[in-house]
Amino acid sequence: MSVATKHKSSPKSVMEQRAILGPTGNRVRVSDESKRKIEALKNPRRPKIPVSQSSQSVVQSNVSADSSFSSDSSSSNASLKTVSSEKTVKRNGVKPVKAKVAPTADKVVTEISPVTSERLKRCDWITPFSDPLYTSFHDEEWGVPVRDDRKLFELLVFSQALAELSWPTILNKRCIFRKLFDNFDPSSIAQYTEKKMLSLKVDGSLLLSEPKLRAILENAKQMLKVQREFGSFSSYCWGFVNHKPLRNGFRYARQAPVKTPKAELMSKDMMQRGFRCVGPTVVYSFMQVAGIVNDHLVTCFRYQECNANVKKDIKPKIEETERLTKDLENTCLSY
Repeated sequence: MSVATKHKSSPKSVMEQRAILGPTGNRVRVSDESKRKIEALKNPRRPKIPVSQSSQSVVQSNVSADSSFSSDSSSSNASLKTVSSEKTVKRNGVKPVKAKVAPTADKVVTEISPVTSERLKRCDWITPFSDPLYTSFHDEEWGVPVRDDRKLFELLVFSQALAELSWPTILNKRCIFRKLFDNFDPSSIAQYTEKKMLSLKVDGSLLLSEPKLRAILENAKQMLKVQREFGSFSSYCWGFVNHKPLRNGFRYARQAPVKTPKAELMSKDMMQRGFRCVGPTVVYSFMQVAGIVNDHLVTCFRYQECNANVKKDIKPKIEETERLTKDLENTCLSY
């Protein structure tokens, strides 16, 4: 018995419209309704937005944006370009001082006058973590030629104290030093009695040992003798370098010596005259700080400045020498 089988066609879930070839060949044109149905099948959770509503909202937003864009376009572009240029400048390590914005019809021109914030290069022993007082001392005093006797005596005392204290500690106690030692007047210090010396020892604010305190008193007495013999302590000290500062021109701190033949010669002569605690190392530290030798590194900005101070200091003496020579020539011609 034959049974006629009926082939049932499977119902299609989505009725897709047949693609129609356009006049350009392989381009397929699909109606908007078919596109929406295909996207709905691919993304079932995506909310369906009517074309008319979405297009209307886009048109409205475009209209509002166009109305505001015409008035604010130049100002917004200028601010954005200025901010971006400032970020670029800061990233390159240049600090902008003033920005001038010149808007034009087509573009915005931003002119920036940069000033480099370059940090001053100092000697290697001065670091960003150094005591500010020590940094100021390096920038203003260390290595500057000194020819005042009181100032030279003060620096000699500080150089002797370096055996027990550091420069930052000495500089922080500088006012105490000047108060206890009568502003480093050698004639006054030479009159100190034993009782006065013991009071300095008991005070303890200087943190110096008794031998160093006694050396200060004894050196003040010897300094008075040097003044009577050479006219000034300055003339005596500067005579070892022919009254002209020495310039070493080291590039690295490790190249700087702790003593030199000049320092050894000066130390030996001072010991023979009765000075105490004036070894070659102490004397060379004294020569450095007093500017008798310029030991600033050549990479330090103070190296050239100290040389300039030397030229200013020597110029009046040269002019005075020339004047005396001319007067002497005129005197000889008159005879």
